[in-house]
Amino acid sequence: METTEKKQLHDRIRNGLEKIRPYLQADGGDISLVEITEDMVVKVELTGACCGCPYSTQTLKAGVEQALKKEIPEIKEVISVSG
Repeated sequence: METTEKKQLHDRIRNGLEKIRPYLQADGGDISLVEITEDMVVKVELTGACCGCPYSTQTLKAGVEQALKKEIPEIKEVISVSG
């Protein structure tokens, strides 16, 4: 992937996360983009109340991942990593 394409993808993912962020912040949490791998896996960090929440996996897969995949179909998966 060329540098311009990487930047465009990065911007699209950041914009997608910005749309999701208010829902997480309403419950005291937040999300940040950590990395986009070559095989289109998006790594994010859940922070605040989301960090350690028993529902964070469900939020990540059913909320964040589905919303991002809807906007950016080339994403294969969204995973959470520790900062």
